[in-house]
Amino acid sequence: MRPRLVLWDIDGTLVRAGPVAREAFGRAIASVVERAEHEIEFVQMSGKTDLQIAREMLLLAAVEEGAADGHVPAVIAHLEAELAAAEAMFRENGVVLPGVVELLEAFGEDPGVHQSVLTGNTASNAKAKLDAFGLSRHLDMEIGAFGSDDADRNKLVPIALERARRVRGLALDPSDVWIIGDSPNDFFCARAGGTRCLLVASGRPTFEELAGLGADLALPDLSDVERVLALVRS
Repeated sequence: MRPRLVLWDIDGTLVRAGPVAREAFGRAIASVVERAEHEIEFVQMSGKTDLQIAREMLLLAAVEEGAADGHVPAVIAHLEAELAAAEAMFRENGVVLPGVVELLEAFGEDPGVHQSVLTGNTASNAKAKLDAFGLSRHLDMEIGAFGSDDADRNKLVPIALERARRVRGLALDPSDVWIIGDSPNDFFCARAGGTRCLLVASGRPTFEELAGLGADLALPDLSDVERVLALVRS
């Protein structure tokens, strides 16, 4: 078997982190645009990068397009600072999803499988969430791809592949890579990058929404550990 690289989405796939990040986004936008928190409107966040969410929320707050782009770094800095200090809140309000720990451990014991993340979270926010639930130790974060690398999730696969080559000496074809996620945007990212894709309906989108997209497989969740292991190793 050729080496495999599993790139995990985080929110809705590995964990449900509760409302902590959403609420922090609201406070970050309110601070930057100098509005009351209750005046801030939210966008649908599932499958988007933090940079994309910040920009969309700024536009929804009636910030002009050019100004919105200029405000994004300040929003992200506020968000990262708050989430870096939110470990206890993540644990209190969130949960690791079924099958996740078993899969991370099983893949971790397989020398032919490498694991990292492909996530809309910035690198800092990804670390905060994974550290809170004790999952970082299973993942090679140096070869992941993050929302801080590009606001367009569809551009993240080549970033992960280049890091795997440069940092770990892995000469991987996109077909050696599995993206595991819970949203249509995970599938579109996989398709753009030429990778394989497993979708799980453990996040916001329903199983019916995901099943018709054309991923290699869609499952209700990751509790069928043996099936997922066999799929990725196939």
